[in-house]
Amino acid sequence: MRKAIFILSVSIIIISCSQKQQYNTIIRNGLIYDGNGGEPFKADIAINADTIAFIGDLKSASATNEVNADSMAIAPGFVNMLSQSDVALLQDGRSQSDIRQGVTLEVMGEGGSMGPLNPKMKDGMQRGQTDIKFDVAWNTLGEYLSYLEKRGVSCNVASFVGAAQVREYVVGEDNRAPTPVELDSMKALVRQAMQEGAMGVSTALIYPPGYFAKTGELIALCKEASKYNGIYISHMRSEGNKLLEAVDELITISKEANIPAEIFHLKAAGKDNWYKMDSLIKKVEDAQKQGLKITADMYTYLAGATGMTAAFPPTLQDGGFGKLWQRLHDPAIRKEMAKAMNTSSKDWENLYYAAGSPDKVLILGFKQDSLKKFTGKTLAEIAKIRGTSPEETAMDLIVQDSTRIEVMYFLMNEDNVKKQIALPWVSFGSDEASYTNEGVFLKSNAHPRAYGNFVRVLGKYSRDEKVLSLQQAIYKLAKLPATNLKIKKRGELKVGNYADVVVFNPATVTDHATYEKPHQYATGVSDVFVNGVQVLKNGEHTNAKPGRFIKGPGVGG
Repeated sequence: MRKAIFILSVSIIIISCSQKQQYNTIIRNGLIYDGNGGEPFKADIAINADTIAFIGDLKSASATNEVNADSMAIAPGFVNMLSQSDVALLQDGRSQSDIRQGVTLEVMGEGGSMGPLNPKMKDGMQRGQTDIKFDVAWNTLGEYLSYLEKRGVSCNVASFVGAAQVREYVVGEDNRAPTPVELDSMKALVRQAMQEGAMGVSTALIYPPGYFAKTGELIALCKEASKYNGIYISHMRSEGNKLLEAVDELITISKEANIPAEIFHLKAAGKDNWYKMDSLIKKVEDAQKQGLKITADMYTYLAGATGMTAAFPPTLQDGGFGKLWQRLHDPAIRKEMAKAMNTSSKDWENLYYAAGSPDKVLILGFKQDSLKKFTGKTLAEIAKIRGTSPEETAMDLIVQDSTRIEVMYFLMNEDNVKKQIALPWVSFGSDEASYTNEGVFLKSNAHPRAYGNFVRVLGKYSRDEKVLSLQQAIYKLAKLPATNLKIKKRGELKVGNYADVVVFNPATVTDHATYEKPHQYATGVSDVFVNGVQVLKNGEHTNAKPGRFIKGPGVGG
């Protein structure tokens, strides 16, 4: 009897050893950069369902889908810390320009957000649409993100709740402080958003109505986010003339609200302010030494992009865009606006003045078909064509288009960009949408950062200019932002983590988008997996849409 049992046991072992382990996907022969910043190592990766199942030698295993990553790097999916894709993904959920750079998570919500919305705000969003048309089929931020997931997106999605969003919901667009009752309502909206899965509270403090919020109001809102383990993230009150004072405000909010804080798109804007970057870095690192969690993200270009209205004083935008539009019909106010555009103010962020001249203001797009012929031209060129001053031209275009008009301002310095990229506490955000280079997206120009922000870190700044090592670059593209956002099981190649995986060629990865011809995909990224599903295969999109609503730490999704 014992002999029979022994023979049976040996037979089972032999059969088991002879059977190959089966997986859904195996990525073979690649050099693995696990996201922690250490030296890479040669290994295979196995994926089952949405999870990394094994990392090591898989010669004896097989899979339904096999990827040969010989001479390639394998990395965790990258995080876009500032994506403006909230509308673009409603048009095309494939997120092509970012997926083709290895981005697997789009984090949205800069000051404003796609919720909460009251009926007036929903109506304004519906009427304010330009080339992309969509139904506003949600009311809260959580409903919007769930709506995206249900419609289908290739990337994962997350968002902050905008402080300006809850302010507009309760107070409107007027330049006044909320009453105690109104502030309580704003705090309740932040709590609701955090309970639905928001990452934290965001601000964009150079733009009305966010500009009208005082520090105390922001601390009160951030205290609510802090209860849910969220973070505060800010386009600070100044990136130019009052840059250092703005950093002080961000640090104060972090300390008083007991909340980690991040600077959106770190920069020193305007030639007169470039020298301030060293002082900014010292302020942040001194705060870190005191125990505060202060970080930043950035884009890898010298031009910023925003509305032409950033050339006008926020006080003249009191009441919202509609009031500004009306004021631009008043000759006396127009004269005041033209003077303000050419003034270096300490009280507001004048990006027109910071750019230095109208030939450093590049127009990205218009709503009205009659004006689209000016897309891609500078404000100086359009002024010459129309025979009016640059200041009058800017005001006329806004009136005629009935929008704030998207423009690029050339503001930054390459030495500062490199200095920032090397900082261990800086991650990356495009501050742009993720596009497909066809159809409706070609009706306007994009900032090239939409197509190249992340691969520039890998190619231009790591491989070519040696600003940082490849393993450092991958850490700052993946693990660092995931850690700052307190997202579990992402940002690192580790057994048991979600299978957000990027395969790229370090020797060839390159951005091609330019200011003149922005709608050009990056190359060198061959394969991308999101939640275990291949969305990019041999450099081509598979049309798969496995992206999920990634919820903040207060929910733990």
